[in-house]
Amino acid sequence: MDYLAAGNVFAITVICVLVTQGFKQSPMKNKWLPVISGAVGGILGAVAFYIQMQGFPAQDIITAVAVGIVSGLAGTGGNQVWKQLTKAE
Repeated sequence: MDYLAAGNVFAITVICVLVTQGFKQSPMKNKWLPVISGAVGGILGAVAFYIQMQGFPAQDIITAVAVGIVSGLAGTGGNQVWKQLTKAE
């Protein structure tokens, strides 16, 4: 994976984290945040595939959606790792 592809995947992750943080401010239960993040990532992966984003690391729609879902879930997981590492014991 080259730098452009990594940047595209990272951009999906950042967008998913921002969307998730927006939903976190709503009265919705936090247990749905990973589902929302994964779904938004899958949608963004499909959009990136169909607009033929330069350097996007997918050759078919299934892979593009999978890359998006994993990117979205990575944002949620990264947030949880940070929370656990900074949690006072």
